[in-house]
Amino acid sequence: MAAALDAAAGALLGVWDSAREATASRVSGAQLRAVMVVEQYDGINLRRLATRLDMLLSSASRLCDRLVAAGMLEREPGRFDRREISLHLTPEARRLLAELRNDRQARLAAVLAAMSPAGRAALVSGVREFDETARRQQARSTPDDGDSPRGREEWPQDPDRPDGPTRRSPEQPDRPTREVWQSGAARPERTVSAPRDWPAGEPPVARTA
Repeated sequence: MAAALDAAAGALLGVWDSAREATASRVSGAQLRAVMVVEQYDGINLRRLATRLDMLLSSASRLCDRLVAAGMLEREPGRFDRREISLHLTPEARRLLAELRNDRQARLAAVLAAMSPAGRAALVSGVREFDETARRQQARSTPDDGDSPRGREEWPQDPDRPDGPTRRSPEQPDRPTREVWQSGAARPERTVSAPRDWPAGEPPVARTA
């Protein structure tokens, strides 16, 4: 089944590639991917964009520089820290994506028109179920990277948080403290465990060295 779907998907991907070529003179493939990610996660910062694109931070920064110069992206100060830059699409980028999708849908419609009604219905139903299943699996396997809106107090151990990683909360105390003592200058330091809780009525017995 997987092999058959892989072979049949080649024609579908060919239609997508044909529509993509119409934008090749305006943006590269990597730039188009970045624009689509920013569209999905409006206000994303550079570090998370690099993670989504599986790129080095420096490479993502240069990519954004070119998109800003091309009039596709805008940089704005972050909501929580004005030193952090958030990314947004420009009207020009939104027009580009609309043109791409309209072209792609027109090419798909030409193929669908030549199919039988039963074939079209089965295709749409199967693709929708495939999409829903794939999204559920991806959601289970992909950790939350903080792209969803959060308050300041809900950024656990996030290096991108404006004031740095969160401090340990009272609900997560440090490990029990161990006391260090030294008896005499010639003896090495010894570590004593935290005090032991003794049962009621059974006080600890003092011992001498």
